[in-house]
Amino acid sequence: MTQSTHVPGTYDVHPSVIYVQTILANFRSKTGRTVDEWSDLLRNEWPAEPKAWLKSKGLGTTQAGLVLQRASAKPGHAFDDTPEGYLAAASGYVDGQYRGQKAVLRPLFEGIVSLIRSLGPEVRVCPCETIVPFYRNHVFAEVKPFVSRLDLGLALGDPASVEDPIGRLKDTGGFAKKDRITHKLELMSEADLKIALPWLQRAYERD
Repeated sequence: MTQSTHVPGTYDVHPSVIYVQTILANFRSKTGRTVDEWSDLLRNEWPAEPKAWLKSKGLGTTQAGLVLQRASAKPGHAFDDTPEGYLAAASGYVDGQYRGQKAVLRPLFEGIVSLIRSLGPEVRVCPCETIVPFYRNHVFAEVKPFVSRLDLGLALGDPASVEDPIGRLKDTGGFAKKDRITHKLELMSEADLKIALPWLQRAYERD
């Protein structure tokens, strides 16, 4: 069983943060220099095609992108930051999604999070800037706000194997494109949470 990174009252560390931190920790052993040493070298050289130049030195695409970001002094995305930095930013992502006209949907979002948390201890709630994805081993659901509704995306697999007797579930076309999210529910009130729960349970168990 995967250990939960959830601390009550917070969100969870996004998998991308852990992925980037692993790359940064292994930079010297993999490339011969730390990411900061590569950044200093790139600033001194600054070729016409900096990313291509880094890759010609043996760096992978992700490694080269991280070096270029730092050498260019661009603000680092929270996903490239420490776990603590990401968690500090996560609440701001959610606040940004539910301001203005969408503020009325915040209780519905919180209701979805409560349902998600009830599915099991392996659930991780990891906000991004425009959506909030939910993980077990992989993304099994995600929620995105619109002015009058929330779209709850679900990883349910082949639409041919999914029957919805009340007709609320919509095929996103994701299965044909090999996306994780294959279906969605449009939620407009807390009463819709009863409809969402069994589909969330199914998506969670599939993962």
